[in-house]
Amino acid sequence: MQESATIKMAKLAWDLQDEGKDIISLSLGEPDFDTPSYIKSAAINAIENNFSHYPPVPGFKDLKQAISDKFKNENGLDYSPEQIVVSTGAKHSLMNVVLCLVNPGDEVILPAPYWVSYEAMALFAEGKVVSIESSVDTDFKITPEQLENAITDKTKLFIFSNPCNPSGTVYSKEELQALSDVFAKNPHVYIISDEIYELINFQGKNISLGAFESIKNQVITVNGLSKGFAMTGWRLGYIGAPLEIAKACSKVQGQFTSGANAIAQKAAVTALNEKSDEVTSMTSVFKQRRDLLIKEISKIDHLKVNKPEGAFYLFPDMSAYLGKSVGKYKIDNVNDFCMYLLEDALVATTPGDAFGCPHNFRISYATNDEQLIEAVSRIKKSLDKLYAGS
Repeated sequence: MQESATIKMAKLAWDLQDEGKDIISLSLGEPDFDTPSYIKSAAINAIENNFSHYPPVPGFKDLKQAISDKFKNENGLDYSPEQIVVSTGAKHSLMNVVLCLVNPGDEVILPAPYWVSYEAMALFAEGKVVSIESSVDTDFKITPEQLENAITDKTKLFIFSNPCNPSGTVYSKEELQALSDVFAKNPHVYIISDEIYELINFQGKNISLGAFESIKNQVITVNGLSKGFAMTGWRLGYIGAPLEIAKACSKVQGQFTSGANAIAQKAAVTALNEKSDEVTSMTSVFKQRRDLLIKEISKIDHLKVNKPEGAFYLFPDMSAYLGKSVGKYKIDNVNDFCMYLLEDALVATTPGDAFGCPHNFRISYATNDEQLIEAVSRIKKSLDKLYAGS
């Protein structure tokens, strides 16, 4: 199993910081906001009321009801509380589903770019990964024709995120309808719709794939509180799924980890039921940062970038720098490129080959304006030097 590329780059950045280097880290996908105060107060209240014992494996009843209500009211999804399983982060939720569905030799379709852990999870379950290519020129979206061509009788699962990590791509309702038409013709294929960035959608309301009636029994919807509520360290994710899959996930989780943290669950009830301006204001800030970062990156001549409509990432194409060299550095691949930026510009990014796109790299703009401007200034100086050097 490969180490997560995002975590690997973050560790390299931390090591250089320990050496006294002034590193700007744009590698991790973590909001730089603190958890809203109303959620923290709910957690303190849960501690004082002694929610310190083992919780039910699939989650407290009041949290599962809150998630069921959220799905119905905000996403048009009809999952009863019995179809909800609460886990230790959305990553845990994803792993549960993959272990329950994928048998050795089953094909798992991943539209590239895909989140780094999807591939590792599929391979851990001894599945075969089938990647569908896209690029900055297609806004990192796949077509129904590409999907149709990728599906075989061995296909078990399709996994994607919307909004997407790492590209920030958001599929429209019409685009999702076209994909759902293909899935409806292939009822043997299950779909994981990872909607962890749902609240960071600059177009407005996010569209859930499971809301399309023709495929609702094929879709497992994954979400959590890390991104939209700035609760990364609380480790709280959940699924809505067909009942037999929810039961299977609860069974697997019961043997591996049991129930998710009781205090985090009680805080999550309040988070979902009592959304505040603290939550919605974060999305506005991320949109402003996206626009600022695109403006600054456009000053670098040989990077290609699109305008994503969600999440908090840019995913530029760096292929113009392949084969370039300066000093001891030669850029044979995107890993060389990102290591050059880390060592020369002192900016940590994430290579795109881990996401299935070997000509791209991910920049997280989950940091303040000053850091973003300084980071791009450093990147520009290093890349200008690299381009002129060969």
